Amino acid sequence: MRLYPGLLWHMNRNDKIIYLSFDDGPIPGPTEFVLEVLRQYNAKGTFFCVGDNIRKHPDIFQDILKGGHSFGNHTFHHKNGWSCTTSDYLEEVSQGQAAISALDGGKKGNYLFRPPYGKITRSQIRSLKEMQSTIVMWDVLSGDFDSKLPMEKCLEKSIASTTKGSIVVFHDSIKAQQRLQFTLPRYLEHFYKLGYTFLGL
Repeated sequence: MRLYPGLLWHMNRNDKIIYLSFDDGPIPGPTEFVLEVLRQYNAKGTFFCVGDNIRKHPDIFQDILKGGHSFGNHTFHHKNGWSCTTSDYLEEVSQGQAAISALDGGKKGNYLFRPPYGKITRSQIRSLKEMQSTIVMWDVLSGDFDSKLPMEKCLEKSIASTTKGSIVVFHDSIKAQQRLQFTLPRYLEHFYKLGYTFLGL
C-alpha cells in the first residue's frame, strides 16, 4: 500500500462484506469450480481475466457473465509491468480489453484493471488512470499459487488476514488448483457462518 497509495487496496471497513477476486482465468476446471462454489454460497466475485485465456475459452467467460459476477482486465499475456515499457504495457492492456469487449459488448468491465504480480510502474499507473481505469490491488493474498505452501496454511493465513472490506485474491489457474479447491469452500463457509456477504467490485 505504501508503494502505490493511490490504488484500490480495500473497500469500506464498516460492513461485513468481503470482496473476492480471482486472477488468471478463465481456465477449464478451476474457473468452473470457482463458479460452482460461489453459486452454492450465493456469493459474487470479480474475475481478473487474461485476454488470451478469454480468447481460448470464451464459453467460460460467458459463464462468468451469466453468473452476474464482476470482471476486469489482467492484460493479454499476464505481463509483468516492471519488465516492459509503458507503451508495450498499454498495448497489452488494450489487447486484453479488446478480448473482454468482444464478448461483453463493451458495456461492462471496462474500468477494472489488476496488474499481474502486482507489478506496475508509476508511468503505467498515470496512463491507465488517464484511460479512466480503476487499478485494483488487494489486502489479502491467499497464496494459493505457492506450491510450497501447505493447503491448511493457505486457509489459515487467508482467514487470519481478512477483515471487513477486504479485497481477497485467489487464482483460478491450474497451478493454484489444488490449494484453491481446498481453501475456497472452507474460507467461504467460515465467513458465511459469521454473517459476511461476498460481493464483486
